[in-house]
Amino acid sequence: MSEKASDLAISIIANKLRVNTLRMIHRARASHIGSCFSAAEILACLYWDTLLINPMLPNDPSRDRFVLSKGHAAAILYSALSERGFFPVEDLESYCQDGTTLTGHVNNSVPGVEVSTGSLGHGLPVGCGLALAAKRDGSAWRTFVLVSDGELDEGSNWEAILFAPFHKLSNLVLIIDYNKIQSFGSVSEVLELNPLADKLRAFHWNVTELDGHDIPALRVALNVISAESDIPTAILAHTVKGKGVSFMEESLLWHYKSPSNEQFLAALKELEGRQ
Repeated sequence: MSEKASDLAISIIANKLRVNTLRMIHRARASHIGSCFSAAEILACLYWDTLLINPMLPNDPSRDRFVLSKGHAAAILYSALSERGFFPVEDLESYCQDGTTLTGHVNNSVPGVEVSTGSLGHGLPVGCGLALAAKRDGSAWRTFVLVSDGELDEGSNWEAILFAPFHKLSNLVLIIDYNKIQSFGSVSEVLELNPLADKLRAFHWNVTELDGHDIPALRVALNVISAESDIPTAILAHTVKGKGVSFMEESLLWHYKSPSNEQFLAALKELEGRQ
């Protein structure tokens, strides 16, 4: 985009993405609303501030690449892509309906989607391949990968975490949506990751740790890829599962549950109250 959005505009966009996602998941009686909501500010900052992309030219060879490794959060990515102009917002109504391309896990037949995802642990390895290809081609485009904290239980991620610094992939940014709840419980109960930032630094990554809902901090972190560095960047974004709706926040239930009509209206009232 020719002019970047302000912090306030990005905050409004993040809220809009949540509203769209709530409507989509309720209509489809689908799930993963908590996983979508924790990533709203991250996606808003990426698509309205950081990524060098053109919705009119979705396959522009010079575009930045974004991979949503936590593919179960497809609804909010589709929301971002539609609001950004890759396809009509009205198409969101087909989410998870028969015959749609807007499937429940990320589908690369959707304009603006680089890679189909859903089986966890694949996004970062693919991102490493993209970044390596750009390096070898002498291309300036960058690769951003958003992973969940729970999927860091997958060994393929740690192979990629080893691979990226070894190959000097300074054009790669890993964003960890650290909402601390995964499919069967809290991250600390299932398989403790801490001290995660120290582990990443030990693997020779540049690491920034921040509040994943703090838009000014996110904008700085996402837009600072050091020209002097020859290693990749990891952003450890502390987030809240279900962020934005009080009765959904920090609850494992909303990894799976679809809101009832009453819950939908209550959540919509909270979100629209912030607009």
